[in-house]
Amino acid sequence: QVQLVESGGGLVQAGGSLRLSCAASGLTFSNYAMGWFRQAPGKEREFVAAIRRGGDRTAYANSVKGRFTVSRDNTKNTVFLQMNSLKPEDTAVYNCAADRTLVVPTTSGEYDFWGQGTQVTVSS
Repeated sequence: QVQLVESGGGLVQAGGSLRLSCAASGLTFSNYAMGWFRQAPGKEREFVAAIRRGGDRTAYANSVKGRFTVSRDNTKNTVFLQMNSLKPEDTAVYNCAADRTLVVPTTSGEYDFWGQGTQVTVSS
């Protein structure tokens, strides 16, 4: 079965950094675009970042551009989200997702598989 397992979340002060990881199994990782989404309490799930199958193209939400970096290591079946200059409004549950396309999906409906999520809390 396909499994996506996020890790690296936690509590950090505003201005700090966290690095999230998503380890994939049960799929041919290099055939899937990978995305990161987040959902804060009382809000809709929103797109954060995505990376193409080969890692040659990325996409970011405007709210995180310049602060977050998505990368992947296809030899380790893992996608990362480096989060710098964190703000309290970044507080959310972060999920990774996988989609077998040649593009970089930015909407949740395009993704086939989802992880359970990891909590990120940024204090002010």
